[in-house]
Amino acid sequence: MKTLNNLRPGEIGVVDRITAGGALKRHFLDMGITKGVPVTMERIAPFGDPIAVRLRGYSLSLRREEAKKIVLEAGK
Repeated sequence: MKTLNNLRPGEIGVVDRITAGGALKRHFLDMGITKGVPVTMERIAPFGDPIAVRLRGYSLSLRREEAKKIVLEAGK
């Protein structure tokens, strides 16, 4: 199972599902992280957290722990 956390800078993944629940899942959905959306890893902070991703034409910073809850399609 590949998650957003596993991407390297420049790699693209397509969101398959969100494993978070409750308020965090709602927060992801409000930010536009939904099934089928391509997400590009832009960069990783020097100490590994947070990460910057690009989706739907804008950049977004996420903590690594949050990114682990976003599952990507296999083979993408």
